[in-house]
Amino acid sequence: MADSSRGLRLPAVLREEPQFRLLFLGQALSVLGDRVIAVVLPFAVLSVGGDVRSVALVSAAQFLPFAVLALPAGVWADRLPRKRILIASDSVRLVCQLIAGLLLVSGHATVPQLVVLAAIYGAADAFFSPAITGLLPETVSVGNIQPANALRGMSMSLGSIIGPAIAAGLVALAGPGDALLFDAATFAVSVACLIPLRPRAIPPDPSVASAEDDTFLTSLKEGWREVRKRRWVEAGLIGISSYHVIVLPAIFVLGPVLAVQDFHGAKGWALIVAGFGIGSLLGDLLLLAWRPRFALRTSTLMLLGAGCQAAIIGSGLGVFAIAGLEVLAGICVTGFFSLWETSLQEHIPNAALSRVSSYDYFCSVGLLPLGNLVAGAVSAAVGLRPALLTMSALSVLVTLGILAVPEVRHLPRGDAVPVSV
Repeated sequence: MADSSRGLRLPAVLREEPQFRLLFLGQALSVLGDRVIAVVLPFAVLSVGGDVRSVALVSAAQFLPFAVLALPAGVWADRLPRKRILIASDSVRLVCQLIAGLLLVSGHATVPQLVVLAAIYGAADAFFSPAITGLLPETVSVGNIQPANALRGMSMSLGSIIGPAIAAGLVALAGPGDALLFDAATFAVSVACLIPLRPRAIPPDPSVASAEDDTFLTSLKEGWREVRKRRWVEAGLIGISSYHVIVLPAIFVLGPVLAVQDFHGAKGWALIVAGFGIGSLLGDLLLLAWRPRFALRTSTLMLLGAGCQAAIIGSGLGVFAIAGLEVLAGICVTGFFSLWETSLQEHIPNAALSRVSSYDYFCSVGLLPLGNLVAGAVSAAVGLRPALLTMSALSVLVTLGILAVPEVRHLPRGDAVPVSV
């Protein structure tokens, strides 16, 4: 009889890398909590008497610290043990969500309190992202970096699908305060998984000055120097910026507005978003098994497909056709990000990895509000569909320019990474 359990085996990276197992377990649940809160937070603000402006204020309070602290956070993540930074970040966010949840449950929450707690939460979140990018290579062998990133992407994709359902249930059955307490519990699990984590020591690269030996400002400049001496990193940051400034406003701003007009409102938009989520999962599964010979070239080619998201939404097709095309877009988006991050982790010396990745987060999260504002103004001037088609056209042109950079097309895989054609 065939061994039916073979089909149920964990991915190889989880079987072979016990330290990554700890990291992944805690973060997978924490990501789920984050996706729940993304849905619940506006309802929490409205439940205490806030209005649309209050919702925007709380959202801005959570985002602005990230934009301000992303680059300094990269320096600290290269100077201090990254595990400690993750524990500190999760602990602060746990306390923020616990206090906010208890205030909401007890009926004592106010909008100013939620603004302050959101700002503290955002500041802690800013330190988390560069630190985990630098920590991941310390928990896996070089050959397992790509599947580790694919699994992280899968947890985010699943969280985006499951999280809203959990959020809706918690709000309906209990209230937004209980949802925040649920998020606090996920941070507690993450801290419990991080405490026994034992990252491996990576030998220092003599070509990179240690952040621990420099002043803070010198370390910040060294991080920028590591970016500037690699044309493929500069080109990749342009790609990251173009996607977040030009394309993503189609998802966060213009798409929902068009859905109200043409896609039967939230119901139709949910179907389109679900199609994207399914594509993201398929892309993550693909990257667990397929390791392209030129990861950065493949990532940039996938950015071409990712950039078509705006045109797909503004295509004038029916909801089901758009949802089907969004499956393909989801594959491209998750492939773009996973392979880009893998390229950074395979080629940037570990001592500078958090600083370099902090520019990535600054160019993505930091510039997204600018894109939202510009997209809103352009769509008001020329109309929703023309704006969406123009956004994709600009993204494709930028990506073709990135592909013209030889270092992007020919960057090899990291040492000892098995590849497939």
